[in-house]
Amino acid sequence: MMIRKIVNINEEKCNGCGLCASACHEGAIEMVNGRARLIKDDYCDGFGDCLPECPTGAISITEREAADYDKAAVEARMREKARGQEKPVPHVCPGSMARALQRGAAPAVEQTEKRESRLMQWPVQIKLVPTKAPFYQDAKLLVAADCTAYAYAAFHEDFMRGRVTLIGCPKLDAVDYAEKLTEIIRENDIKSLTIIRMEVPCCGGLEHAARAALQNSGKFIPWRVIIVSPDGKIIEE
Repeated sequence: MMIRKIVNINEEKCNGCGLCASACHEGAIEMVNGRARLIKDDYCDGFGDCLPECPTGAISITEREAADYDKAAVEARMREKARGQEKPVPHVCPGSMARALQRGAAPAVEQTEKRESRLMQWPVQIKLVPTKAPFYQDAKLLVAADCTAYAYAAFHEDFMRGRVTLIGCPKLDAVDYAEKLTEIIRENDIKSLTIIRMEVPCCGGLEHAARAALQNSGKFIPWRVIIVSPDGKIIEE
């Protein structure tokens, strides 16, 4: 054992995208239960090829006691993988797996029935909204993964009504929203925060960013997290 530079993975920040596992030329990172994990110290050379691929900042280089990098072991491992003796490293988020959702017949809706949008402001994308605006005054803030509005049928009525809505996708946007959300909460009179995310692992990045923003803002406001399943059910509230 020796003190050397080695990859450190914060599993709480990991969104399960698998990009770091793809970028690691030594095969030192694998996806375990939807999260990136350094599987063996002596497979990691400490150069950090995985760092720039991580969209949530979950990976860093630290100095600690670890087994020395074993080039021979890595080469043998990669040869085994090339021969197909090991399962390939997953390259996609487990939440992106294709599936069919079973639905019963939908009830008939009268042609004359119209539902009003409950959107209170524009724009709605976290990347595009300003950090200060009149609509934030005394606002109840809703930070939602964009897929939730498609999965949950009564999204406007149950969640958007009476709230300022901000949406985003931590996987597709490939940014950490924490800094911007921190400014919005810190610079405005926000009354409450509701976070709605899908149950898929990559959606954890949105929840983490919102939690971090609330903590970094230095404010104490009521908040809650709601998790929606791909078939549109609330599984945690």
